[in-house]
Amino acid sequence: MKIRVGFGFDVHRLVEGRDLWMGGIKIDHSLGLLGHSDADVLIHAICDAMLGAANMRDIGYHFPDTAAETDGIDSKILLKKTVDLIATKGYKLGNIDATICAERPKMNPHIPAMQQCLADIIGTDIDNISIKATTTERLGFTGREEGISAYATVLIEG
Repeated sequence: MKIRVGFGFDVHRLVEGRDLWMGGIKIDHSLGLLGHSDADVLIHAICDAMLGAANMRDIGYHFPDTAAETDGIDSKILLKKTVDLIATKGYKLGNIDATICAERPKMNPHIPAMQQCLADIIGTDIDNISIKATTTERLGFTGREEGISAYATVLIEG
């Protein structure tokens, strides 16, 4: 069996007039993330980590923000397509370890729903999806609540 590791990172700006999607779950908040898609930073970081582990470039290469077909797309669709892409090289997900970095809203109450949503899309056990949340102690763009970022490390097996 071949085992590979990948790392992903994403960030989007918080703005008025957009829904906040995180880990495939809509979270009630006064601001949402700005992006070509639904701007789900957690899913985007996971996709980048999976693609990187498979040596298949990044999410922007496969799903460019200039493409009409990805305008406003649900990131859950991008995740499913990423799972299918790495499968073309004989890989499947082993596990995910991810961190969301946001001052507000608090992510911890939503983590079990995110884990279940992602596990269902990927077709894996919920125990293979680790999601953590942190703040930057009010420092930087995240601390000023200008944006939200996410980091993900994945293991894929082939």
